[in-house]
Amino acid sequence: MTSRGAATRYARALFDVSLAEGKDLAGASAQLNDFARLMTEQDTLGRVLTNPAIPASRKRAVVEQILARAGTLQLSVTKLLLMLAERDRLALVPDVARAFESRLMDHQKVIRAEVATAMDLPADQVAALRQSLVKATGRDVRLATRVEPELIGGAVARIGSTVYDGSISRQLERIKETLTNDAG
Repeated sequence: MTSRGAATRYARALFDVSLAEGKDLAGASAQLNDFARLMTEQDTLGRVLTNPAIPASRKRAVVEQILARAGTLQLSVTKLLLMLAERDRLALVPDVARAFESRLMDHQKVIRAEVATAMDLPADQVAALRQSLVKATGRDVRLATRVEPELIGGAVARIGSTVYDGSISRQLERIKETLTNDAG
């Protein structure tokens, strides 16, 4: 079983249990992300929790101490983190957090979109673009924008794994390809 596959299965199990128990799914996601961030930002902690030379029982003890200091976490999140410690699978936590968040967004009918433009877009154009994407996808859209001057003009939109390239630089590439193919 691949790490990504295992992380997805853990995330799905946590999601299904949390949903069935009527727990705060967004809260569970935030708690998982907080623990994952702690592991990545605290370099020493991350190395200890993912080091195969350190016994799983010691890792569990460290996780128990962290959870005790963290305050009240959802029981299902606590159980998952302790189980991952016992099974020496704490390296999966960041992937579990990402998979859980993805599943939550799907459940909430939310999709991420990213739009790159040659220049900064005014707020009203960003809002109009977001509304167009909501209409096109039938989902709530979390839109991120960024500036890429090399696009020259137009925009490149990425919605999930689909890319819509309406940039001038891409149009120029197509014209070049057409001229090159016609000449040959």
